[in-house]
Amino acid sequence: MFNIERLSALAAVAEHGTIAEAARARHVTPSGLSQQLAKLEREAGQSLLEPYGRTVRLTHAGRVLAEHATRVLAQLAEARGDLAELGGQVLGPLRLGGVGSAIRALLPGPLAALAAAHPRLRITVCDGEVVELMPALLNGDLDLLLAESWSSRPVAFPSGVATVPLVDEPVSVALPVGHRLSGRTRVDPADLAAESWASCPPGTEPHEAMLQALRGRGVEPRVRYALKELPTQLALVAAGVAVALMPDLGRWPSPEGVVFRPLDPPVRRTIRAVWRTDAETPAVRACVDALTAQAAESDNPTL
Repeated sequence: MFNIERLSALAAVAEHGTIAEAARARHVTPSGLSQQLAKLEREAGQSLLEPYGRTVRLTHAGRVLAEHATRVLAQLAEARGDLAELGGQVLGPLRLGGVGSAIRALLPGPLAALAAAHPRLRITVCDGEVVELMPALLNGDLDLLLAESWSSRPVAFPSGVATVPLVDEPVSVALPVGHRLSGRTRVDPADLAAESWASCPPGTEPHEAMLQALRGRGVEPRVRYALKELPTQLALVAAGVAVALMPDLGRWPSPEGVVFRPLDPPVRRTIRAVWRTDAETPAVRACVDALTAQAAESDNPTL
């Protein structure tokens, strides 16, 4: 491993041309600088300097290492600056994850606002289900999660996380136009026992919540289509081959040929921002604030 001070000495020689000038710039003696370079040569296992008239110059290996040293030192300087400003600055990486419908409906506006207000913030986003994203949050692979929780199967959030509700929305049953129940103002799940269902894959929150909502009315659903994407589920409903439970945020965009009817008894879905309390950085806080502002302006009621 290379010593940073010795790399700095080499970079100074590359910049100033001679050991004497580099030593003067670093406020050390030429002999002290030469000792640093001799130790660096032993670390590198190659000659970094060669005689050149009455002085020395960098060898090819020395020039190669000096270029790397310059980049390393610049990054270290940037890191020191970032750390010095970290207490009040919103900067660095911010890794977000969430269910697709929440990302599509709630995230674009806050992403644009954060990029404009905090240009040194680097945001990455991935979509997925709570069952796979929550472990990533707890393991430190994600900083913030947009998680869903259905009233028919509420999520038990683990200790050590904070949550803020963003949207509380009704869940409807999506039916093909002309379906025998499409003329009703509300639909009892007990009347859907004979239907073929499209749903998210088993183990996900939407799938398990759908099972609980229907089983609570004595229905064991026949799930023939296990699909992650809500628009794909709606495409099958429009084709008349399935019905599906759909939260409001998942209804848009909706294909022609689909009608939505509220459930009786009602089922609701809540979207929450979730983060680790021991990792609440200024970046996380700024993102939560942007999300709550977006939710407050949307047509969906916040809690």
